Amino acid sequence: MAGSYDFEEQERIASIQHWWEDNAKFVYAAVAAFILSIGGWKGWQYWSATQTADAAAMSAELLRARGDAKKSADLASALIDKHPGTFFASEAALISAQDAFGAGNLALAQSRLEWVMANGRDEHKGLARLRLAAVLLDLKKPAEALQVLDGNKEPAWDALVADLRGDIHFSQGRTDEARAAYKLAIEKSDPRSPMRSFTELKLSALGGAQ
Repeated sequence: MAGSYDFEEQERIASIQHWWEDNAKFVYAAVAAFILSIGGWKGWQYWSATQTADAAAMSAELLRARGDAKKSADLASALIDKHPGTFFASEAALISAQDAFGAGNLALAQSRLEWVMANGRDEHKGLARLRLAAVLLDLKKPAEALQVLDGNKEPAWDALVADLRGDIHFSQGRTDEARAAYKLAIEKSDPRSPMRSFTELKLSALGGAQ
């Protein structure tokens, strides 16, 4: 009995050895792939954290440069080029646009805001849309400014969009349309919003509800 058991056991061992000789390289490859996948994920996590920290540091430097339009523009360009998909890059473009606008560099302000509209984070696009329309109005491009505002699909911005639309119509001498836009802005605004008072003043200056 024992001899038969030993023989069967030896056959099983031999069979396992043959299987291992035939498949060892595939097992090693699978194990290696598994280890690499774990290492790759951990590597990606480390790289992502490092990139975020670097982008945050660059953003902090940009904030310290507020008021210096040239330095602000250079720092924003570096951040956008190095970390284009981050929240920090999108925010940097808005900051740079504001500094450029304050310095009278409307072309750069327009370029930055258009970048946010095309590549920035969704949470920044509503503000970028308003600022871009305002820049275009300053550039004497009211038709383009209105076209930008037409793209608004976020109810949260409806009041401000309508108010700016009123300003654009007024600049074109389209008083009735400006009045209608201001009325809509008041209708859409929160009664506690400080902007509402300014809109009411503009509407009053145009003859109110005429």
